[in-house]
Amino acid sequence: MALDEPKDTDERLVVDGFQYIVDKDLLAMAQPINIDFTPMGFHVTGNLNTTESAGGCATCG
Repeated sequence: MALDEPKDTDERLVVDGFQYIVDKDLLAMAQPINIDFTPMGFHVTGNLNTTESAGGCATCG
């Protein structure tokens, strides 16, 4: 998650007065996307499967 200016390839979403800008292709692959604010900061979840293309150990961390 980062601050950014909208581009033609982005979708703008307004939820509870906050504007979110998400790349349209990413949104199509990852939806639904949930953004929660916790005491530790923002927590972003979605249905994007990153284990197929990620290099490295899936059990690390």
